[in-house]
Amino acid sequence: MAQSGDQVVDQIAQLNAARNLVLGDAAFYPQIVNGVLPIIGAHARAELRRWGTEFLAETFASPAFATAQKEQLATNVLQTVRSILELPERDQLVLKNIIQTAASLYPLVFRYIIHHPEDKQSWEHIEAIKQDILRRWDSFSFSVKICCIKFAQRVVLVQTHGPIADPRRPEQNETSLAIVPRNHQILSLPNLEAEASGLLDRILAVFQEDTSDPILVNATLNCLAALIRNRQSISNKIINAILNFLPARHARSPMTPTVRVGIKSMERTSRALLINIMKRNPSHPLVTKMQQHIERLMQSRVEPADETSRKRGLPTEPTDGLDDAKRARLDADTPPIFKIPPLPPGRISYAQLFTLTQDAGLSSFDVKQLPADLLVKIVVPLLARVDQSSLNQVIDAVRTRYQTIQKQHIPQAQPAAADEEDDYEPEYQPMDITSPAADQAGAVSADLPGAQPDLVSLGPFVLPRPPPLGEDQAAEAGRGAVARVFGMLATTTITSNPTKGQGQQLGFSRLAGSTFDRDSWVTLLTRLATRAPSGLEASPKPEADRRKPRISESIRETLYRYILEDFRGRVNVGIMWLNEEWYNDRIQMKLTASHRKDEDEEVSVPLHYDPWVLRLLDGFLPYLDSRDIKIFIRFLSEIPEVTIPIAKRIASLAKDPERVSLCVQSFMYLIMFRPPAREICLDALEEVYQNYEESRPSAGKVLSKWRPQRVEQLQSEEATLVNRTVETKLPSINIANGVRDPRTAHLADSQTPS
Repeated sequence: MAQSGDQVVDQIAQLNAARNLVLGDAAFYPQIVNGVLPIIGAHARAELRRWGTEFLAETFASPAFATAQKEQLATNVLQTVRSILELPERDQLVLKNIIQTAASLYPLVFRYIIHHPEDKQSWEHIEAIKQDILRRWDSFSFSVKICCIKFAQRVVLVQTHGPIADPRRPEQNETSLAIVPRNHQILSLPNLEAEASGLLDRILAVFQEDTSDPILVNATLNCLAALIRNRQSISNKIINAILNFLPARHARSPMTPTVRVGIKSMERTSRALLINIMKRNPSHPLVTKMQQHIERLMQSRVEPADETSRKRGLPTEPTDGLDDAKRARLDADTPPIFKIPPLPPGRISYAQLFTLTQDAGLSSFDVKQLPADLLVKIVVPLLARVDQSSLNQVIDAVRTRYQTIQKQHIPQAQPAAADEEDDYEPEYQPMDITSPAADQAGAVSADLPGAQPDLVSLGPFVLPRPPPLGEDQAAEAGRGAVARVFGMLATTTITSNPTKGQGQQLGFSRLAGSTFDRDSWVTLLTRLATRAPSGLEASPKPEADRRKPRISESIRETLYRYILEDFRGRVNVGIMWLNEEWYNDRIQMKLTASHRKDEDEEVSVPLHYDPWVLRLLDGFLPYLDSRDIKIFIRFLSEIPEVTIPIAKRIASLAKDPERVSLCVQSFMYLIMFRPPAREICLDALEEVYQNYEESRPSAGKVLSKWRPQRVEQLQSEEATLVNRTVETKLPSINIANGVRDPRTAHLADSQTPS
């Protein structure tokens, strides 16, 4: 046995040398793997199997080893992996390595079977490995269960439909059911997809158990990130399972430090996963729920779960004002008693009144040397940590000093009134309010080292008026405020539609800031842009003043860019804005008309609805397709007015043959449900019918219902034009074919020589 042990040591040394060789050059992987397979098989010693399984897991997980070469090599190791997995012994290290190897092999063998359906033996091997791992999953230890979770994640990734990056190059697409042919000889799509669904439920079951091990929960959360990122079809299901998982509910009694650390680790992993999802996809439909769940995780604590094991709390009796014996029985902390130094004789300054310390260095420190912002950063946290009882002691001490000083000066202020009549009431003048000149004199005397005020008094403090803002500064401040409001729109919530009986949807006359949601802020911004400058733009001003940028134009420009960033999701904002613009234009026109009747001065009002609706249409029309029919029709149906330029913009969609249906359906909706714009839309649709042949089948049906005579006229004109074209080209065609045309016979006879 000693000799065999020495041989094993020598073999492992040679194998380590081979490993160092492939780590330096990945091109040697196929040669080395095929060479070591007979040595590390099921009949080898345990030490060799441990080394061999670790080497296989490292080989098929190496990023330096090309995927195409891994796929060719994968089928060679399946028999060895299966034989080692089926051994009755329970070597934890070997099981971990072999399951990690199977997790790397499964997508490689799956892609190989797609292109080589005749190799049924390889598929039987990988199926046997998969079933063996899934069957023995629950009986493994925690360290092996983590590897099983990784293997199950790889199986779900492969056996679900993934994205197709480039249909023309299938070798670059991800391995999934999307690249499997429907009539494959071995792979059955319904069975594989059903198995993946059941396996995903088994993975997510860890969130539904009463007591889950934090190690398994964290491993599952880390594996689910790849599924959420790469498989959109099952991402919502996984996210909902995570949102229903609250780590604090898995606390076990008694609450030990190990349990606390485990719950804290599950909370951090869940929070990190959700934050990563929101960073990758800020427009995810479940972003609001994820933010709420993150806040709930941050607010949840382990202490409530341990309330039942705690002793009875302290009594609720107040401890202030009790004697020392009572405090001792209640175990109450006796606040420290400060020693307040007495005031010096003579006149007292403000500094002496509020100085309660006997430290000469601290008393002589000038606080004015520190900047104000630094003082705020220091004082605010200190005030938050000051003991309330200590603060009450020093406040009472200053109050006592101030009352003592007042009592000393009151007898000196009223000796002259002693001989007056008893019913005499002098005019009341507060002693603590003095004139500004006296305040300045008192301040100067207090600053001087030898001078001290006659009486300690607090005068009224008045902040100086800020300097007036110029027009450019005011405009810049307004633009900054608008930018901050638009930045806040991304964090506010959208008001959900109220159910029946809970209220009604606020209409056009809603209060702008009544609900503090996104719609209220948008309403406030649109009314700032439209209603705030009403009456100012209509006044006759020099041309130079009109060219200056206004805050209303800045808001309109920002609204325009905000809507175009995500038109499909922010169509409500555009509709709300355009309605406000149209309403403001009509009110201003009405006021201007009444102003012209009273005065002879001619005043022009700039209209904003027409240019901005056309600019908004020009911004998003190039990006519309046939799938946006509902959004586009909703936009056209809810804007306040459809004009001729708007109809021309809609008609321009017919230039693209793929968007002819979008153009015709939009016109049909406006013709049916917007009677004021019916004639405008019919005229535009008629031009589309005449100019674009692709639109005639669908546009002809609409025109034949609303303008049947015009359709017949257009069809007859078209038929006449076609006949004329044919008659014009017919003589030349007949001559080319050698046929004598009687209409041109006399011309041919006159040209024939006699």
